[in-house]
Amino acid sequence: QVQLVESGGGLVQPGQSLRLSCAASGFSLEYATLGFFRQAPGKDRREGVSCISWRDGTTFYSESVKGRFTLSKDNDKATVYLQMNDLKSDDTAVYYCASGTMCSGDGDPEGSGFIGQGTQVTVSS
Repeated sequence: QVQLVESGGGLVQPGQSLRLSCAASGFSLEYATLGFFRQAPGKDRREGVSCISWRDGTTFYSESVKGRFTLSKDNDKATVYLQMNDLKSDDTAVYYCASGTMCSGDGDPEGSGFIGQGTQVTVSS
């Protein structure tokens, strides 16, 4: 059974940090990409956040998070971690873990894959 299980969302104040996790199971990551996209309230389009090529570790970020977010992977645990620092109110969204066959230049996992259930991140004072 294919699963992408996210954890780590929550409510924080501007400037604070959160770390999201996404554990993959039920499919091979060897030639896959894994990462996060987000969907903000009132917006009907998803926005790529960050994506990593499992095979060689190449990582992509959207311009809006570059320098603040870091995506890493643990091969043994088949898990990616999104460290989010200096959070801003514009980062408020539901964050979805997704797999794909490639990463877009703006950090979105592309190609047919799987999507997790999503986790809410709220940045508010």
